[in-house]
Amino acid sequence: MKVGFIGLGNVGGKLAGSLLRNAIDVSVLDQKPELVAKFTARGAGTAANAAALMRDNDVVITCLPSPAASAAVMSEMLPEITPGKIWLEMSTTDEAEIRRLAALVAERGGTAVDCPVSGGCHRADTGNISIFAGCERATFEAVLPLLTRLGRRVLHTGPVGTASTLKVMTNYLATANLLTCCEALVTMKAAGMDLATTYEAMKISSGTSFVHETESQLILNGSRDVSFTMDLILKDIGLFQTIADRNNVPLELSPMIIDIMKDGQARYGTRANTDDIIRRLEDATGLSILADGFPAELIDDEPEEPGYEVFPPGRPQPTAAEGR
Repeated sequence: MKVGFIGLGNVGGKLAGSLLRNAIDVSVLDQKPELVAKFTARGAGTAANAAALMRDNDVVITCLPSPAASAAVMSEMLPEITPGKIWLEMSTTDEAEIRRLAALVAERGGTAVDCPVSGGCHRADTGNISIFAGCERATFEAVLPLLTRLGRRVLHTGPVGTASTLKVMTNYLATANLLTCCEALVTMKAAGMDLATTYEAMKISSGTSFVHETESQLILNGSRDVSFTMDLILKDIGLFQTIADRNNVPLELSPMIIDIMKDGQARYGTRANTDDIIRRLEDATGLSILADGFPAELIDDEPEEPGYEVFPPGRPQPTAAEGR
């Protein structure tokens, strides 16, 4: 299977690196020539444009910053899609948009899968990230061997669009977690608590979360470099709000979270790291939320393991006759 990969940013570059590390025949493309050069130096191929990448490969993966970017790339690739070609959309995108593009791919005999990832850049770097995959079961079976090279836990979520729906939900939860961690840390500092002790109390208690155990460390170090920016998180939580609006769910916290992140973006910059949001409370209180002993960057210290499919509780596993 020859694979093309478009989008070598913070997440995409690490996913493409997993393909190279696992001896997959991969060609890459990005708007930044220096990123492409790093991959070709490691043995990857490249292409003149997205159309050529689709023409010359069996599967093309996109990992891009916005639905508009994905649509633009797909408009280039579409004329080269023929029966048997597969498009894996690993961007975090709008479920209605991925369904629209998937229909265009299907009209030309190709197959689309929305398969966003979750778990942070540090896990994308080691192949231990989680992957959601939205597509028909037969298609999922066809791409599962590739997905298990890219990530550890792979969840088949249902038809195209379901993976993107779940992905923006998880990013909404992560953002809510981040804001509550910020409020907890600042309040404990104001109350005179040691911040390293506070971190550990949160970690071993019912108040812990994946976000706390990762991003709180970067906040306390002062680097606050989670490799994810405010413009991207606003895009994702905005997509979650759109899903709620489409389905007439009167959310209360979501609009507040969006307003807080918009204020952070206005104060600290469109491309400020999401963890910089704690500065709003630091500025308001005059407190510095720092502690010794915490890392400047996240490193996944779990060994890379072969990926596998995970199943929802109570869901019978497919039999061989059903395509497994």
